[in-house]
Amino acid sequence: MSLVARHLEANGIPTVIMGCAKDIVEHCGVPRFLFSDFPLGNSAGRPFDLESQALTLELTLRVLETAPAARTTVQSPLRWQEDASWKLDFSNLDRMTPEQIAERRREFDEIKAIAKTKRDEA
Repeated sequence: MSLVARHLEANGIPTVIMGCAKDIVEHCGVPRFLFSDFPLGNSAGRPFDLESQALTLELTLRVLETAPAARTTVQSPLRWQEDASWKLDFSNLDRMTPEQIAERRREFDEIKAIAKTKRDEA
């Protein structure tokens, strides 16, 4: 996405990247970046939390309007959890039991099935 954003910008189309991997996105040199300190895959807000998603969209549009220079990074004020220990535990297989891993897999497969159904309906 970072390279696509750079290509679009070079052709006169302003972009903002929303992401959770600050080091990677900044390394690519995107023009505007809204960083959310969330687990990967959640850059648009917390799952099923319309308020956090709406705020993230609002912040993204604000970055698009107000970025003072190229390669501007703005950090979202939202937090995944107040305690940053989630970063040690989130999807860390070394800290999970086989049962927890199986449960995560089951949840992931369920979400994929829902997404496939929605895509097929569209």
